[in-house]
Amino acid sequence: MKLFKRIVAGVAALSILTSCSILQGVGSAVSNGSSTGTALSAIYNVLKATGGIDLSNLANLINIGQILTGANSLANATASYTDEFTKGLIQGSNSLVTTANASKVISGLKSLAGMDTSAITTASSKAFAGTPTTVSTSDKNVDATMKAITSLLGSL
Repeated sequence: MKLFKRIVAGVAALSILTSCSILQGVGSAVSNGSSTGTALSAIYNVLKATGGIDLSNLANLINIGQILTGANSLANATASYTDEFTKGLIQGSNSLVTTANASKVISGLKSLAGMDTSAITTASSKAFAGTPTTVSTSDKNVDATMKAITSLLGSL
């Protein structure tokens, strides 16, 4: 079980590292969109299976961090970057995101970019580093962020 958690954390960490260090070029847009799509798919599956998102779970925190990283990359993105990001998003989500729902997903991601997600982002970074961490779900910014992510997942 520990090995599995470390593998999941390592894969997610690599995904976050890759997307955080990428400049907003066309090729990087596809890669960043793909990483975000993979994280969206993982969190969607958790939500569907359990009815909620456990913020004490390292893999969930890392995936939420990746979603927020993707959202932030769209904040001031060009139309070309957004189009390429969307292609990657569809690929990375294994078609959970489709051309039919992509605009709603992109809109939801862009709305996340304008929110104060610092508590979750900090916890995600700590989880990425393997440091035990907790996120207070009573924090109004955490609550608002998770409601926005849950709403975004509802459009899939």
